[in-house]
Amino acid sequence: MSAFFGGLFFGFFFFLIGVPILFGILGFLGLFTIVQERHCHVYVLFGNVVGIINEPGLVFLPFRLGLSAFLVHWMGRRYVVDLSVDQEYLRSQPVNSEEGAPMGIGIWYEMFVSDPVAFLFKNTDPRGSLRANVSNTTVRCLSNMRLADMLENRHSMSQTVRGDVTPKSHEWGYQLGSVYIRKVHFRDEDMIRQIEEKVVNRLRQVTSAIQQDGVNQVAVIRSTAERQAAIEFARATALRAEIVGGALGKILRDADVGKVMFEVLETQRLLEGSAGLTLLPKGGAALGALLAARPNVAPATAKG
Repeated sequence: MSAFFGGLFFGFFFFLIGVPILFGILGFLGLFTIVQERHCHVYVLFGNVVGIINEPGLVFLPFRLGLSAFLVHWMGRRYVVDLSVDQEYLRSQPVNSEEGAPMGIGIWYEMFVSDPVAFLFKNTDPRGSLRANVSNTTVRCLSNMRLADMLENRHSMSQTVRGDVTPKSHEWGYQLGSVYIRKVHFRDEDMIRQIEEKVVNRLRQVTSAIQQDGVNQVAVIRSTAERQAAIEFARATALRAEIVGGALGKILRDADVGKVMFEVLETQRLLEGSAGLTLLPKGGAALGALLAARPNVAPATAKG
C-alpha cells in the first residue's frame, strides 16, 4: 500500500510540475508552438520566410519547418498576425455635390488580413494606408454627384468605393470586406439653417393650403346642402298648393258645403283680427252715417 501511495504521490507531482516544465523547455527550444484561433504564425530565418502556420492548435515545428525549426527560435524571428475581422468608421469625409453643396460622408468598412507575408513586409502601416486609401477614394469617386443621388443611392456609392479600394488593399495583404455609407450630411452651418427655414416655410405653405382646401370643401358642402334644401322647400311649396287646391276642389263639388266653409273661414278671420266691430240696429243707416262722420271717436267694440 505504501508503494501504491508513493507512486500516486509521485505521479501527481510529476504531472502537476514536471509536465509544464517539460513543455516549457520544449517551447524554449522551439520544438512546438500553439496557434490561437484566427491567428497566423510567420517564421523568418536569415531574411527568408521559412514557414507560415495558420491552422489553430498544437503544432510540432520540425514536422512543418524541418531542420529550420531548431534554428528559427534562436537566429530567426516569429511574427504573430491577427486574422480576425476588424472594422473602422471614417467620419465626415468632405465632398462637394454637383450643385456645389459642401457635403460630408461617413463611411464604415471591414477589413481582415488575407496575405500575412504581404501584410508584414510590403507596407509598414497597412492599416493606415487602407484608411487613407478609403478616404481618398471616397472624396475622389463620390464628388460631383447630384445631391439627390448622393442622399438616396448609398448602396451604389458603397459598391463604388469598395471596387476601387479592393485591388490596392490586396497588394498590402489586407482584404476589404463590407463597405457601407452610413451618413450623408451638410457641412455648412449657414446652409443648414437656410434649409431649415425653407422647410419651415414650406410646411407653413402646405398647412395653409390644407386649411384653405378644407374651408373650400366645407363651403362647397354647405352650398350644396343649401341648394338641395331650397329645392326641397320649393318642391314642398308646390306640393302644398297642389294638395290644398285638390282638397278645395273636392269640397266645392258641393255648393252648400263650400258656402258654409267660406263663411266659417271668414268669421274665424274676423275673430282673429284686431279690427273693432260696431253693431247697429236694424234700419240704423242714419246712425252709421253719423258714426262714420266722427272718425276721432273710437267705436265701441262688441264683446260676447
